[in-house]
Amino acid sequence: MKTQETAATTKKKPAEAKSKATKATAKPTPKEAAAKTPKATKTTKAKPKEKGAARAGSKTAIILDLLRRKEGANIAEIAKATDWQNHSIRGFLSGQITQKMGLKLESEKVDGERRYRLG
Repeated sequence: MKTQETAATTKKKPAEAKSKATKATAKPTPKEAAAKTPKATKTTKAKPKEKGAARAGSKTAIILDLLRRKEGANIAEIAKATDWQNHSIRGFLSGQITQKMGLKLESEKVDGERRYRLG
């Protein structure tokens, strides 16, 4: 008999349960929602100011310096300077140098070795 009495006395009244539920699920007003959310800041990537500009000391700058030499550079020289694999270098030359940076890349075979330089 005690179990029935305790169960009956621990039950919440419907009015109390409803008021707590509506407070928890109620949508905040637009002003409240705006106050709680952090303000979005506009982030932009720093773009080079001129064609072929790169941050000093970056791998892009190292590769550009090699490509600007009179004799240019081959894949092995670029790989040694950057610790990149050959396929990564070729992808970088195609994607970054020619497409994104818009630079003209010249390629020629000298003594059976492919050399690249900026034109």
